Amino acid sequence: MKPVRNGLGIVALRSFHEHAVICQIKGRIVSAATVWRYWETEARLAENCFRYSAERYLNPEGEIGQYANHACDPNAGIIKQHRGLWLKAIADIAAGDEVTHDYSTLLGVDDVWKMRCNCGAARCRRWVRHVATLPATVVRRYRTLGVIPGFIQT
Repeated sequence: MKPVRNGLGIVALRSFHEHAVICQIKGRIVSAATVWRYWETEARLAENCFRYSAERYLNPEGEIGQYANHACDPNAGIIKQHRGLWLKAIADIAAGDEVTHDYSTLLGVDDVWKMRCNCGAARCRRWVRHVATLPATVVRRYRTLGVIPGFIQT
């Protein structure tokens, strides 16, 4: 983790080629009800959770995933394999670059969470919302890259 445009983020210590697995997103698997309780007591904790399945989330508190930032034009994506979540390069990443993913790929139409975006991308969407709000060309690209998990409702 290192200071980046939006607080702390994941910064590549070495380069990664497109399709390379960068790291596992580790954490504790929690229920959707637990995430809702986080909203009432510690919203930042809820905001950092990754959708893991239709009804479960991965809380990365204390792990590298806690520092994963969003970008509307990301260089990485989240994939689910072997009962785990992994950060995968979807573009070449140079050493020293921030590693970002599109939060919308883990937000199904049943997710109500949204966030004002400050990623700085030329094509910033200004808001991060569920995957069905993405342009069709972006959804097709993400599906081709495998970074929209099958449990995400579109």
